[in-house]
Amino acid sequence: MEYGKLGSTGMDISRLCLGCMTFGQPHAGIPPWTLDESAARPIVRKAVECGINFFDTANSYSAGTSEQIVGKILREFLSRDEMVLATKVYYPIEGLGSAMRPNKQGLSRKAIIAEIDASLSRLGTDYVDLYQVHRWDYTTAIEETMEALHDIVRAGKARYIGASSMYAWQFAKAQEVARSNGWTTFSTMQNLVNLLYREEEREMLPLCRDQGVGILPWSPLARGRLTRPFNIQTARSKADNFGKTLEGEADEAIISVVQKIAERRGSPMAQIALAWVLNKPEVSAPIVGASTIAQVDDAISALSVELTTDEIVALEEPYKARAIAGFS
Repeated sequence: MEYGKLGSTGMDISRLCLGCMTFGQPHAGIPPWTLDESAARPIVRKAVECGINFFDTANSYSAGTSEQIVGKILREFLSRDEMVLATKVYYPIEGLGSAMRPNKQGLSRKAIIAEIDASLSRLGTDYVDLYQVHRWDYTTAIEETMEALHDIVRAGKARYIGASSMYAWQFAKAQEVARSNGWTTFSTMQNLVNLLYREEEREMLPLCRDQGVGILPWSPLARGRLTRPFNIQTARSKADNFGKTLEGEADEAIISVVQKIAERRGSPMAQIALAWVLNKPEVSAPIVGASTIAQVDDAISALSVELTTDEIVALEEPYKARAIAGFS
């Protein structure tokens, strides 16, 4: 395993983060394809054995049961000081499709302070290493949000704070509000970055590179679409309505190039696609979900894949500018 710093912080993280949206009680909400505790345990064990120390979940994943499962299993394999634990706040714990419930979602002071305590209880810990806002809240003043996050850090309930998919101007505004008031700034940005969606390269990635903010790409394998030929679907992809909103017109051509390079190298497609993400200097750690041990192995192997300049050019050439996606 390779290790590096989380952005410009002093905290050491594995170069891969295990995304834990895959884990949760299937009956507890979306997504319906989650793995329960017994099925999740061998995957987490494999990740730990391979040296992964960074784990990402959210209060909304499977109505909070992801945090419960992740917290319980991690305590079996790692001491608290050995793990880097991240979670998020914004969506209600019932899931992304829930009806609006006052004060049960969003980034108000009331919601943030209530949800950090609820997350800590489910995770079975006194603090998280990284507390992230899951999306931008258009109904709450950013000053209220940033002060509440600062107070959580001052209270020792979070070591660092981070943000997720939003416009670059929104992220810059949040950082300036925090700086001008002497509050804690965001150390990370968790956004959609993969070969099929590269719009973040226009403004967000340069902004974060300039400011020393670590990038934690979600869906670096495009929800599995970069791991198999274009015309092959899985039961999950057929039912993934959100994933369909992320599709672009150049997808088939890009996936074809990934397939050709993988075949020429004798490697799984996942390793090629993930190696491209890892090649970006501003990326601290891609967030990789896994539902099998083999998927963990593929992710680990991607760390040793060195793409040539010609391969990178070939992978990037088919891309076409597209509408902003992934903010919902």
